[in-house]
This record gives sequence, structure tokens and C-alpha cells, in this order.
Amino acid sequence: MLTSLEKAGGSVPMRKATIIFAALILGTCSRPPSTLEEILSSGELRVVTRTSPTTFYRGADGHEGPEYLLVEGFAEFLSNKYQRPISVAYESADRFASILPAVAARQAHFAAAGLTITPERQNQVTFGPSYQEVKQLLVYRMHSKKPEDLESLQGKRLEVVAGSSYAETLEGIQVNQPEFTWSENPNSEVHELLAAVAARKIDYTVADSTSFDVHRHYMPELAVAMNLKESDQLAWAFPKSNSEGIRAEADAYFAGIKTNGKLEQILDRYYGHTDEFNYVGTRIFIRQYDSRLPPYLAMFHDASRQTGADWRLLAAIGYQESHWDPSAVSPTGVRGLMMLTTSTANYMGVDDREDPKEAIPAGARYFAKLRERLSEIPEPDRTWFALAAYNVGYGHVRDAQRIVRMQGGNPRRWLSVKEALPLLAQRKWYSQVPYGYARGWEPVKYVENVRTYFEILNWLEPDDHTEFPLEPDLTPEPALQTAAN
Repeated sequence: MLTSLEKAGGSVPMRKATIIFAALILGTCSRPPSTLEEILSSGELRVVTRTSPTTFYRGADGHEGPEYLLVEGFAEFLSNKYQRPISVAYESADRFASILPAVAARQAHFAAAGLTITPERQNQVTFGPSYQEVKQLLVYRMHSKKPEDLESLQGKRLEVVAGSSYAETLEGIQVNQPEFTWSENPNSEVHELLAAVAARKIDYTVADSTSFDVHRHYMPELAVAMNLKESDQLAWAFPKSNSEGIRAEADAYFAGIKTNGKLEQILDRYYGHTDEFNYVGTRIFIRQYDSRLPPYLAMFHDASRQTGADWRLLAAIGYQESHWDPSAVSPTGVRGLMMLTTSTANYMGVDDREDPKEAIPAGARYFAKLRERLSEIPEPDRTWFALAAYNVGYGHVRDAQRIVRMQGGNPRRWLSVKEALPLLAQRKWYSQVPYGYARGWEPVKYVENVRTYFEILNWLEPDDHTEFPLEPDLTPEPALQTAAN
């Protein structure tokens, strides 16, 4: 069953249809229209997806997820090419197993749902280009006995999502091990089965490496028992007939975003902070979320209303700075819950850095000012830049951009600047920039940590909506400046 969602994304004013579009439409009276012709004729792209943090979901400021950003970018690609507005209508599948049948029955123009390319699925649909590679992981609960091999799973409860590629993998294992058993759950998504493992309701499940990396940050009891499959390719699924045109456009779109770095940027947005995981640190964070955060919640909400920043991001900064301890003092003399330096406190008009009623709104205003000064950076990268500047200083972030320019890279991309920041500790590089030496590896780690805490809070507090500009920036980037501001 599919559940219709409101259109996510709008249209932009366009000129009349071009000759290319007219040629596509001519002759459709003598044959069924192709998928591409349907889209261009109706001005609407119908996409079936599924709700999960690795595909499509409603975040604090509207629709979110890697598939959402990829689809919105594709709609813009088509709009620009054919000079007509294309909007997107999303339908969420209640069950994973209903996604491919919906595509095969042409209820949607394609599926963007983190789908793995498999021979069995290719009997139902045809796939576009691969945009991501993942592993299949057997997941168990930490502190329970780790299975040494597949034989160790006998007598244990292993559940996977019905209709998933994981079931196909397990069927392949069963060919050589007929006694191997598991069950397919038709009513649960991957994140629900991961939660069941964490809660000891089942012993094992199978998940993509991306799903595991995201969920372990707020289910830190999860652990990997073994890899079941090393390389799965994710792709969009299209109807087998009359879809050649739209698949060719998808090929061109993905080739373009792979070349210009947009695909890498989208994947970094959702997975760039998941590479490192600290079990103890995550457990402490979740515990202190319950014990330390409540007295300051109203202050973070007030600071959010004053600055427009998501309160969860501000709280994540506060946790990274002090673990929500208003009396914290660093070896270098920065103080308070938001760890303000003396100069920053003076600049923001703070009398007592250890008073959270002063420190939290001051830290929020200072962060907002940093974001304003980085206004030429598109979101979400501007937020990562501002976080780095909060930690290491605005001047050093601009110096890292200068180094990126020297190397011929794009100084507006966080992926490039986070590689350049550690170079500020090397004489070869810091001697060439105005602000000189910095321990540039620290802001990189700082940003990763804050992003992790923010995502955990996002899932612990899923229903609170605030105005925070992390919507996709799909406008072309302006020409690069020749010098940093």
C-alpha cells in the first residue's frame, strides 16, 4: 500500500516548451506515452520511497534524506533541460515489499528508496546508475554472545525485512546450508528491527552498512557480528517498459553530480559524521540527555527563537563544549556551558560566562553571526563552516579556504575545507596564510561530533519543528572569488 505525501518541492517559472519537448509528445496518439513523456506532459514526477533516515523523512524543517535531495535535484535537472516546471509527488510505501510492484504496475515513475540491484529484482524492474555502495551486515546486541559463524545462529531468532535484498542473501546461504533458518517480517522497517535487536526482542537482523552507521549513534548497543555481503550497489528502479528515456536522463543527471561533487556532498551530509563511533561517549550523551539537559531546554528554545537556529544544534554545540556543565573551565581559560572566550564574552555583552542564562543566548547569537559572515556558502555546508569557526576561529576557517584555492579546489565545499584545515599545523601551509598556525584537526573533529549529537537529538526529539535553514540549496553556485573575505 502506498501513502501519498504532500508535494515536496515547488516549481520555478519557465518558458514555453522547447522543440525537444514538442518532439517527444508528437506521435503519442499511435503508441502509449513513455515515462518521460508522461512526466513532461503532466509536469509531475511521481516517486515511491520509504521512510527512514537513509532515504526520506520529515526533519525539523521539512522533508529530508539523501533520496529526497537526489530526487529534488533530478527534478530541477529535468526542469532546466526541458524548460518547463517539474514538481515531485512522493508516495511512501507502507511495506518495503510493495515498492517494486508499485513501479512495475506504473503507479510511480520510479522508486528512490535505497534499493539494492539484484538479479531477482531485475526480473521486475530495470535499474538506473549506481550512486552508492554498501555492505550487508549481520547485527547483534553488544554484550550478548557474538556468533563466530553462520552455524552459531541455529536456534536463534533472526528477522529481516520481507522482500529485502537481505532475504535474497540468506536464501543463497540456505542453498548450501539447508538447516539455516530465519524469518521475514512484512510489517517492520530496518530501523524497527535494529531497535528490536537493541531491546533483546530478537537476536539478530541484517542491515546495510549505512543504516547501521546512522542508527548505532542512538542505539549504541548494536554491533556487527559479520559481513554477509561486501558490495551492494544502490540505484533507482524504473518500469521495464517505456522507461528508456527517463533512465537515460537519470544516467546524465548522476554523471553530472558525480563529476561536480554534488553527489559526494549529499552523501557527506548524511554519513560524513558517522565514520567514527564511540560507544562510551554515545551512552554518556544519551544518559546526560535525560539528567543534564532538562534544566536548560527552555533556554535553548528561547535562543532558537531569537536566532532561527535549531535548538537541537545549539544544544549539540553546548554538549560538545561542556557536556552541559555551566561551571566547565578549559585549560586555556574558556568557560561556561557554551565555553566562551573572554573576548567573545565581551563582544557579546556577557558579564558572567558561567551563568547559562547569559551564556546560551550569547553562544547562539555568536554562532548566528558566524553563519551570517559566511553567507556565500550554500547550506548545509555554511553550518559546518560556522561550527568550525566557532571552534577554531573565523580567520583560520578563511585561511583553510585560501589553501583550498591554492590547491585548485572549491573553497565553498566543506568536503574540501575539512581536508585543508589540518594543513594549518604544517609550516609549509600556515606560513602562506594571514592567521598562521592552528591545530586544524580539532575543528574537523568538533564538527563531526556536533553533527552526531545533533542527529541523535533529532531522533530523540522527532516532533519539534523549528526554523533552521538546512533545506537543500539547489541553485547553481556563483563564480568563485579570487580571495577570501
